Amino acid sequence: MVYVTLAGAILSEILATTSMKYSDGFSRLWPSVGTALGYLLAFALLAQTLKSMSVGTAYAIWSGAGTAVIAAIGIVFLGESAGALKVLGVLLVIAGVVVLNLDGAH
Repeated sequence: MVYVTLAGAILSEILATTSMKYSDGFSRLWPSVGTALGYLLAFALLAQTLKSMSVGTAYAIWSGAGTAVIAAIGIVFLGESAGALKVLGVLLVIAGVVVLNLDGAH
């Protein structure tokens, strides 16, 4: 169940960050509201996750997965560059999360 809660936190953070892109510097109402609500939900779910999982592991998964997915959204949907260094960086983030999880979530 802890991974389901963490997945919800990750999804909420991804949606909030994507909404922030469309908020135009918080000048558009609904994307700004989506940003605030998404981050509020993300932090609430992350806090619940931390009851059962170590902070280092949870935060590494949360931030690493969020970073990788946001980078992919930028490349696929927002026309951002997909240079070799960017792809390598995302792969290194994912590898770091995997290595941290080799110790397990206790």
